[in-house]
Amino acid sequence: MNRTLGCVMACLVLCLPWSLRAQESAGGGAAEVEATHQALRAIKNDMEQALNAQDLDKLLSHLHPNVVFTTMNNDVRVGRDAIRAYYEQMMKGPDRIVQKLDAKFEVDELTRLYGNTGVAQGSSADHYVLTDGTDITVHSRWTCTLVKEGDRWLIAAFHYSTNVFDNPVLDMVKRAALIYGGIAVVAMLLAGIFVGRFTARRKATS
Repeated sequence: MNRTLGCVMACLVLCLPWSLRAQESAGGGAAEVEATHQALRAIKNDMEQALNAQDLDKLLSHLHPNVVFTTMNNDVRVGRDAIRAYYEQMMKGPDRIVQKLDAKFEVDELTRLYGNTGVAQGSSADHYVLTDGTDITVHSRWTCTLVKEGDRWLIAAFHYSTNVFDNPVLDMVKRAALIYGGIAVVAMLLAGIFVGRFTARRKATS
């Protein structure tokens, strides 16, 4: 019993200075830090709802004017206008690729706070319905950097990525390769049979 109590007290003593330093680096005490995390959670929820509702204006309102967005297709857009153009291209324009998107963001842990800067990371399950009828769910990873300007937190950078070796798009390509490869093999066999018979007939009549 005494040994257990001693271990608990030792952990508290060791962890307390780290906890205080974390609060100080975040720019305030425990209450202020918790308020910051609540504000960041609200941004995450608001962004998710805006994306799924295709409310672009609401989405852009949480972005820094010089935001850097690295998309899942390895495109990089800088600034709100560039992100608006990308969104219009992918989901609104005549040559759009995405018909509907439903995303669910999950965070790995509390945002790391460095004064007026925060770094968050997590995952998302993104359900896409494409204009060609393709229906897929992509499991992604993301990293988000936020900065505080005045009394507002804004997203300064957002980076999307997915597993290039294991994802539904790659699975579709593999299936298509198998299908077309099978068709090609059958076509070659039929062509071989036809050529063989044609050659045999010519030899028989010569």
